[in-house]
Amino acid sequence: MKGNLFIVSVLLSLVCAAISCRSGKGESDIILCDTVYSPRYASGFVVTGDSTLRQITVKSPWQGADSVVTRLLVLGEGGEAPAGYDGQIIKGPVRRIVCMSSTHVAMLEKLGLAGLIVGVSGVDYLNSPGLVARKAEILDVGYDGNMNYENIMAANPDIVLLYGVNGASSMTGKLDEMSIPYIYIGDYLEESPLGKVEWLRVIGEITGRRQEADELLARTASRYDSLCQIVTDARVSRPSVMVNAPYGDSWTVPPVDSYVATLIKDAGGRYIYDNIRGNTSVAVDMEEVFLKATKADFWLNAGNFTTMDQLKNSMPKFAVTAPVGNSRVYTNNLRVNAAGGNDYYESGAVSPDVVLQDIISILHPELVPAGYTPKYYRHLE
Repeated sequence: MKGNLFIVSVLLSLVCAAISCRSGKGESDIILCDTVYSPRYASGFVVTGDSTLRQITVKSPWQGADSVVTRLLVLGEGGEAPAGYDGQIIKGPVRRIVCMSSTHVAMLEKLGLAGLIVGVSGVDYLNSPGLVARKAEILDVGYDGNMNYENIMAANPDIVLLYGVNGASSMTGKLDEMSIPYIYIGDYLEESPLGKVEWLRVIGEITGRRQEADELLARTASRYDSLCQIVTDARVSRPSVMVNAPYGDSWTVPPVDSYVATLIKDAGGRYIYDNIRGNTSVAVDMEEVFLKATKADFWLNAGNFTTMDQLKNSMPKFAVTAPVGNSRVYTNNLRVNAAGGNDYYESGAVSPDVVLQDIISILHPELVPAGYTPKYYRHLE
């Protein structure tokens, strides 16, 4: 992570070494490279500027975009964009937001700002109480590649929160044409569970809730670290853990330094795919998965099943594995709405402390309070 932050700093210095501007009162030059917030856990963004101008620089906004940097300039009171500034520009704080990811919705919900959401992608799949309560007012803007730009225009957003998977969002050209600002929110690319939630600070920057975002992060990090310490102090044995389920003919697993693997390690487990390196998930041969499964102690995130019989009927070969035989199979689909929207991928992304305690309760139930009930995980029975 330190290496990534170094790269961000180098790229940032190259991008804005020659950029300066004057405030609306013609005062001294303001160098946009002055760091005002350097993330502690996240690797994908940095905030620079001063009290009247804040620049959010997003590095590698999608997988494989190692040399890509995007910028958003937030104008505060009295702030003016430098002549020729080629990034996105908004006047803060924003009051109308379109979210293209459920995690964007969860961040706004966490900050008590669900009321700012005017458009989303897939409204029926969302679990946010603040959004569900206003569902009739929210415009569904479609999906990347099948967008409803009329609804985006009707929503009249101050900004659109984007994400990229294996390339830039197909929306950017049309948004530029419509003069609607946007920013990539790269929380899903973070390997650190706390790195994901630290993107709250970006939301805080554009909504004028910096202090609230800082306080939320501090509380979440404190609780997460306390749970890690409980596991460390207990000197527990580390059971082996396998993850996921097949999709078609392939079984994809995340690398050993990934978000999921980090949670397993912090919860006192041993990630069984410790030979998978890199920063992207890898399709593993089914026979290799089966051999590892026969030796695993626990099986987490085992697809969308809700009963053990469903899993056995779908994957009869795996019925003889140790996690199935010992009834140690868990899915992360306890909170799913009527349309199939899974809250683990929504509020869970900004509640790593809760997800961590859920996994601790599975691997080491003696380390959580008696009667603890997981929020996101279901035991297959």
